[in-house]
Amino acid sequence: MLDLTALSDAFTLLGSDPLAWLVVIPGLLIGLIFGAIPGLSISIAMAVFLPATLYMDFLPAILFLTAIFTGGGFGGAVPAILMNIPGTSSAVATAFDGYPMSQQGRHGEALGAGLVASAIGTLFGYIILLFLVSPVASWVLQLGPTEMLVVAIWGLLLIAVLNDSSVAKGLAAGMLGILISTIGYSDTGLMRGTMGSMYLLDGIPAIPALIGLFAASELINMTGRDYLVADREMRKMRLRPILSGAADTLRNWPSVLRGSALGTLIGIIPGVGASVANLASYAAAKRLSDDPASFGRGNMDGVVASESANSSSEGGGMVTLLALGLPGGAGTAILLGAFAMHNVTGGPRFISQNTDVVYALILGNIVQAILLLGVGLVFVFLASSIVKIRLSYLIPFVLSVSMMGAYAITGSMVGPFTVAGAGALGWVMRRYGFPVTATVVGLLIGPMAEGELTRSWQISGGDPAFLLTRPITLVMLAILAVILSVLLLSRRRGRALSA
Repeated sequence: MLDLTALSDAFTLLGSDPLAWLVVIPGLLIGLIFGAIPGLSISIAMAVFLPATLYMDFLPAILFLTAIFTGGGFGGAVPAILMNIPGTSSAVATAFDGYPMSQQGRHGEALGAGLVASAIGTLFGYIILLFLVSPVASWVLQLGPTEMLVVAIWGLLLIAVLNDSSVAKGLAAGMLGILISTIGYSDTGLMRGTMGSMYLLDGIPAIPALIGLFAASELINMTGRDYLVADREMRKMRLRPILSGAADTLRNWPSVLRGSALGTLIGIIPGVGASVANLASYAAAKRLSDDPASFGRGNMDGVVASESANSSSEGGGMVTLLALGLPGGAGTAILLGAFAMHNVTGGPRFISQNTDVVYALILGNIVQAILLLGVGLVFVFLASSIVKIRLSYLIPFVLSVSMMGAYAITGSMVGPFTVAGAGALGWVMRRYGFPVTATVVGLLIGPMAEGELTRSWQISGGDPAFLLTRPITLVMLAILAVILSVLLLSRRRGRALSA
């Protein structure tokens, strides 16, 4: 149910802050560029430009980062369609039919269909968020410290279990993040993990660590290569096929709505996100199609299903971030970091006390979805030059920007040193199959988990039987156990079938 007074105040907020609109188009372009360059993910773009939001007010800062998120949602489809190289993991299923369409000379239609489906998916996800965020927050306000502790454990475990290589590695990476978050003084005044260094008394600065783990580690991984994409051949673009593909998408609205609804639902689940949403939506479209054999051979429904789902999952992920203060993946983890930079804690209290700001964020993202159509249309004509950037220019530039941003955040060399150390750690983790996202989530939710654990211990007096008086906690633990069991059984069955 909408709060009409807060909604009116949200329009006033957006109208009185011109910067909230000035940052949207640059954010969309940054997201499109980073999403379209294979290897430079949306999370890297958000991490690199995160320090710039330190000098913005809260509303423009979050709108700038979500614009990068929105632009990157479609940007990854460009190389997936043109070269069979998904720019992001959320565009994997887009390549299944997008690239065959490109080989048939229908690349313009595929790009037009992907652009419109992405815009509609984003629009759908945020409209659902607009109606869903207040009821969810009202329900969450009833949760106590034990329930919120389960929420924190929930997010960490799901991200760990969904790690492609190993559940054990996912859990280890998440625990490492939590251990890093405990360095420095605790809430009770205890000094932990400083190894006698005065520079660690305030703990590891989270934002520079996040930049290092996401951006610097990936850039280190790229060294030794000349170009991101060796093949420079890109097909010429024409406007008419793009508009034709866009029109076909609008006529095929049931597939768009189905993919958008599925993506929003999957996006709400912490630790899943767009990477799973695009594959699940593609599988559903193929299963429900009258001609499933045409999928993988240039069926436009495959492109539409993937792009609508991966974009709508952004709105679903924001439900978890705003209502629970819990990141659902890499992009929302960086948004949570931006919240922390502005001394804002996401969660039900933030929604209930700042409903107008929450509505303003949602309305701003709805406008972003509409602007994506125009900006994306221009972008596809410029995409041929993006993948030709020499890494010898790109890597030093992005690393320099990251270091300067980290210095601006901390005001000392602690920031750049943290980026360097976290970058090296992230590189080692990537090389040996440990998920960086789990470490970042552990780093960000560690303080929350510790605080809720302390409060739960104080309330219970140290008696585990106290949980028996918390039925909501028991139900949440049971649901978590069921979900984890299903995921683990699915992984085991998948390995048995592939063996």
